[in-house]
Amino acid sequence: MPSSSPFRHRDYSLFWGARFAASLGIQAQAVTLGWQVYDVARAERTVPEAALWVGLIGLAQFVPLFLLSLPAGEIVDRRNRRGVMACALGVEASCAAALAALALLDRPPLAAIFAVAALFGAARAFIAPSGAALGPMLVPREILPRAIAANSIAFQFGSIAGPALGGLLIARSSSLSYGVTAGLYLFAAALLLLIRTHTTPERQPGSRGNLIREGLQYVWRTKIVFGAISLDLAAVLLGGATALLPVFARDVLHAGPGVYGALRAAPAVGAAIVALILARRPVTRFAGPWMFGAVATFGLMTITFALSRQVWLSFAALAVLGAADMVSVFIRQTLIQIVTPDAMRGRVAAVSTLFIGASNELGEFESGLVARVLGPVGAALFGGFGALAVTALWARWFPDLRRADRLE
Repeated sequence: MPSSSPFRHRDYSLFWGARFAASLGIQAQAVTLGWQVYDVARAERTVPEAALWVGLIGLAQFVPLFLLSLPAGEIVDRRNRRGVMACALGVEASCAAALAALALLDRPPLAAIFAVAALFGAARAFIAPSGAALGPMLVPREILPRAIAANSIAFQFGSIAGPALGGLLIARSSSLSYGVTAGLYLFAAALLLLIRTHTTPERQPGSRGNLIREGLQYVWRTKIVFGAISLDLAAVLLGGATALLPVFARDVLHAGPGVYGALRAAPAVGAAIVALILARRPVTRFAGPWMFGAVATFGLMTITFALSRQVWLSFAALAVLGAADMVSVFIRQTLIQIVTPDAMRGRVAAVSTLFIGASNELGEFESGLVARVLGPVGAALFGGFGALAVTALWARWFPDLRRADRLE
């Protein structure tokens, strides 16, 4: 391998494998959970009502994520980051096992499914900041941008294979699908425990409240970081059409779980291709214009997906959407990691996780709520035009982010 490859470092390779296994499990579980909830709700409700129940999955996971993200970031900056991430993966494995048991029932109660989803969201509050802070400890600083791109590859490869795996397993048994995801979480935790690098940061003075406040103040004062994080929040909050994929697959495109799994994987296909390119040739110039262009493309592809009635066109729109999102994610993560001191990475990553969680999980709820009023197609159109409006507003409100040039 070339000297600039992060995979020359053993512990980083273990970390990458853990990220891939966890991403594979999360995506397969998300596909299974969305299909199961929609199937249970659709048996007794109309399409808009059932779509709202699918959106509530995101809300159930967001509430604990919102409550725990900032305390989790403070813990990550004081404790062994490898251990924190491994423990959280163990909790996720327990959640998957509980969902597998519920899936064995003829008509599992939705309240129990949402309770397990909430516990899963609590575990994710610790995984995201610990993973974001752990990675930079395993590679030299000069190859950090390549490591960030490689991290994205792990996530996107899992996002491609996970929905496809979930779609195949759903056809046999939802319980089997949840059981496989539980095994993937445990495997990821085992890989992390093999890491030898010292992963406990230097202890920071001050109370927990002061440390949390310090992280919030840093993000607020560093306008480029705040602008990048909030841009992702606003765009994905409005433009997240993936939460409605069970509805589009079944009642718009009139397809089954196989097509649903393919559509769920489509954004990751585009993102993975771009991540492979960025791992070899990272964006180094004109970071701001690239980021805003990517978010605008995200909005346009959401509109295209909403209007499509062909499976191939829907897949293509979602793939381009994922590619654009990958560019935005890469630039945002590189900016944050480069400018943030190691001792504060957990807390800053926690704030970023809070924003991303709001955009993803709360965005799913928003999509379901709007779909209840406008229908699934109207909700996706609303989100796409909203993402375009956000791009224009943030370009005006954050001129330093718009003019950002070199990722150094």
